[in-house]
Amino acid sequence: MTSPDICVVVPTIREYECMRAYFENARTHGFDLDRLHVVLVTEDFCDTDAMAEMLAEEGVSGEVFDGSRREEWYDERGIAEYDHVVPAASHAETSFGLLYLWANDFEYGFFIDDDTLPHDDADFFGQHMRNLDYEGEIEEVSSDEQWVNVLYQNYDEHGLYPRGYPYSAMDETVDTDTTEISDVVASQGLWTNVPDLDAVRILMDGDLQGQAQTRTTADDYAGDFVAARGNYLTVCSMNLAFRREIVPAFYQLPMDENRWDVGRFDDIWSGVFLKRACDLLGKRIYNGGPLCEHNKAPRSTFDDLNNEVPGLELNEHLWEVIDDAGADADSYAAVFEAMATELAEGDFEAYNNGAFFNYVGEYMLDWLAALDELRTLRTAPAPADD
Repeated sequence: MTSPDICVVVPTIREYECMRAYFENARTHGFDLDRLHVVLVTEDFCDTDAMAEMLAEEGVSGEVFDGSRREEWYDERGIAEYDHVVPAASHAETSFGLLYLWANDFEYGFFIDDDTLPHDDADFFGQHMRNLDYEGEIEEVSSDEQWVNVLYQNYDEHGLYPRGYPYSAMDETVDTDTTEISDVVASQGLWTNVPDLDAVRILMDGDLQGQAQTRTTADDYAGDFVAARGNYLTVCSMNLAFRREIVPAFYQLPMDENRWDVGRFDDIWSGVFLKRACDLLGKRIYNGGPLCEHNKAPRSTFDDLNNEVPGLELNEHLWEVIDDAGADADSYAAVFEAMATELAEGDFEAYNNGAFFNYVGEYMLDWLAALDELRTLRTAPAPADD
């Protein structure tokens, strides 16, 4: 029996049954399910027994962590003082999955959102793993705004920019070239059906149900690509695979549970930090397939807008704040610490809710401290028998 080397993190309160489709996709395409260990991150009000039963029925290794179980996990490992780095009732609870991965022997991680499904014709897990191992030629994209729209390939038809793409970087001039890559550390799969847009763009698309009228299909994606060095891109965590090594620089930021009510940028900002680290360390983020079908449930666009507005101005400037940080760093943790310090100690009074940057920087430093504690626990010698 294969020992699991992949930790699959799924934040869910409703649609955990979607994972059956991912397991069936693996069986269809001959991917070894014994490689997977699934961590369902949920809440105390959810039916954790039913979630565990689903994993058992599918014959897949895994655990279910509601809020109470997460607190127990922190206590068992002596890191309860850092439990605040993972906000409650927030999509950013995916950070718990990163802590879990770091505390154990997994070499790879996957993030899968519970409102997605795999495409039957794509080997979901296998293609992500091949992307992480990819060496060779690929399209490289850049722009005069230092930002790459991951939906650039059919932009003339749909006119879409993804959630988190700065408004100041729109109307960019896109340049493409071919480059040789290796050292891929993250594989971002894109999405069909409901595009991942922010609330302002959804409203502009004429939709009040949080979904957008304009939809994407496989035809909107012409091929896989990377963003050039010095260019940022949005990283959405709904369909993502990554190597263990990036965890120190991939903290999913503390959203929703803060006094500024900033939300919805947890994965976006983590992607900004990760791209900066990758550029400095000579690593790559692979984008494109495998696609997933995004079936976002209807909800008020204005609810999402209320969550996004407190951080919209900050999102325009975050990448500028950290764009020079960590130039001499030689590890993910060192780059992340440099960016964290830049945020924690900076003066951002000129921005709406600018103090949230200081808050984020402090939490980033706590994130690194929590990882250090977990690393110490993993490497500490076992106590001698009396």
